[in-house]
Amino acid sequence: MSEPRTTPVAPTAASPAPAAAALPLAGRRVVVIGAGAHTGRRLAITASAAGADLVLAGPDPRKLEWTAGELAGRAEVVPVDLADEASIVALATAVGGFDHLVSTAAMPANGPLAALAADDVRRAFDAKVIGPLLLAKHLAGRTAAGGSFTFFSGVAAWRPAPARTVMATTNGALAFLVQALAVEIAPVRVNAVSPGIVDTGSWDGLGAEKEAFLRGVAERNPARRVGSVDDLVQAVLFAVGNPYVTGTVLHVDGGGRLV
Repeated sequence: MSEPRTTPVAPTAASPAPAAAALPLAGRRVVVIGAGAHTGRRLAITASAAGADLVLAGPDPRKLEWTAGELAGRAEVVPVDLADEASIVALATAVGGFDHLVSTAAMPANGPLAALAADDVRRAFDAKVIGPLLLAKHLAGRTAAGGSFTFFSGVAAWRPAPARTVMATTNGALAFLVQALAVEIAPVRVNAVSPGIVDTGSWDGLGAEKEAFLRGVAERNPARRVGSVDDLVQAVLFAVGNPYVTGTVLHVDGGGRLV
């Protein structure tokens, strides 16, 4: 094999937001679940700059208020627990009518199979599978014409690895769920974004090892880089804005699932 080309690490979430014109959402009502951190927060900021009215949802109201303080336009904060159907019903009531819903929610249950706790596995399925199913159940009827749901899967479904069995399974289940929902709640569109290794800040726990880890990923990846939060935001903008895309998983992994 040929030697890999130069492999700069991708920009982090601190880079400038995508151009607001890329997201034609002026006057639209957008629900972002997971808006308190990382990709959800970046998406909320971008959508607000484009003129959208935001509903910021997630389990921690303090983080949601922090995001709300960064927005250019209107925003409501609504706590929600995707493991609790009553909480999802309350979210639906608070939201009322809306145009688009995006959920970045995840609750990983990683570790060797023998060490997995059943409660952790259930929480992982609540975030990635049961929660999205219940969101569609209670909010699909409130979606405006041309509206959509966008959820987050992940590359682990296509590249399973030891100690990542639950992650692979929940992400894979979500990929099939969006196809089924796209048929059942049509013409509301349902899609998923599947990230690969992305420098969202979730790898900061590696400390001094983070840079070497990301560089190694870039060297193996066909795109010869790791992803940035803005790569994910741009994929969401495409899924939300293209009226002929539904039941689709958008792989934003630099080809990582192929190698």
